Amino acid sequence: MKIAVLSGKGGTGKTFCTVNLAASQAHSTYVDCDVEEPNGHLFFKPESLVTTDVNVLYPMVDSEKCDGCRQCADFCKFNAIAVIQNQIKIFGDVCHSCGGCALVCPQNAITDIPKKIGSIAKGTSRTNTVITGTLDIGEETGVPIIKDIETMLTSIDGLIFVDCAPGTSCAAVESVQNADFCLLVAEPTIFGAHNLDMIYSLVKMLQKPCGVVLNKSIGDDNPSLDYCIENNIPVMGEIQFEEELGKLNSDALVAVWEDKKYQEIFDKIFQNIIKEANHETIANS
Repeated sequence: MKIAVLSGKGGTGKTFCTVNLAASQAHSTYVDCDVEEPNGHLFFKPESLVTTDVNVLYPMVDSEKCDGCRQCADFCKFNAIAVIQNQIKIFGDVCHSCGGCALVCPQNAITDIPKKIGSIAKGTSRTNTVITGTLDIGEETGVPIIKDIETMLTSIDGLIFVDCAPGTSCAAVESVQNADFCLLVAEPTIFGAHNLDMIYSLVKMLQKPCGVVLNKSIGDDNPSLDYCIENNIPVMGEIQFEEELGKLNSDALVAVWEDKKYQEIFDKIFQNIIKEANHETIANS
């Protein structure tokens, strides 16, 4: 089973929830697909790391073969190619590495070469497997890294918890494509409810079963809870705003490994996810 954890913005506690859910379930896999700023590994501190590069194909032009016919520029819908005085200019920042320009070139003047955009590291922390995708500084998109991670996950059995990018970007969408359940993390504020609405709209569009964790709860006044009630969204659990949790997080410690009460909280959240996922399966069968 693959559980994707999302939030409408950064700072809601998405990584906190994903890390502790994975750590609460022995032998599960934690996957950090927040590739622009991955930080789950700071808590897990994985060992025996094996790192592989992620490459995309990047077009290179042989100026001696190119006759400036413009077929490549006309083909490129991203305007990544310009013809200036019969010379080809490629704008790498907007190239989507589709390979089409090389296919349409009648002179075979364009060759695709690999270009590194990031990496994937795989290691272990206690009984958990930890996979971290990292986008290199200055690169445009982490989607190819997430695609490579998804390919890697096809050979992994058992529970998988995916820490998605915040918001509704292409990276977030790619991270939930193959998820069996989406867990949405929300704060107890009006702004939190607004961002919950945004991310709920995404998973509803993708037709994914979902539930909500209310993080940093401080009392009865919770606009995010009101939103869940109004929209009939099941609440998987509620985590109180506590100084102790803040200290554990600031020290990069896994809460469920430090205090049994947090193990019980996250185990209960996980059990609620399983119940809701099974309910959705039965309802849709």
